[in-house]
Amino acid sequence: MQSCELVTLVSSIACCLAQGRTPDEIALLSSIFDQLGDTLDTIAAHQALCCGNDKNDNIDDIFFGFQGERRRER
Repeated sequence: MQSCELVTLVSSIACCLAQGRTPDEIALLSSIFDQLGDTLDTIAAHQALCCGNDKNDNIDDIFFGFQGERRRER
């Protein structure tokens, strides 16, 4: 599938989902799909950083400054 075909497909789906809905309903659908996309991004980033990589297998290390390395040094 070419990029322009994908854009056309997504736009067509959006038009179908919006048909017959109120602006509030469309806004809610938009929020739901935004969250879905953000969650998928989070999952992909987590897998890229943490899965299958011995150095980054602890999510706490990402958020708390690689405390695991400090524990190993003691």
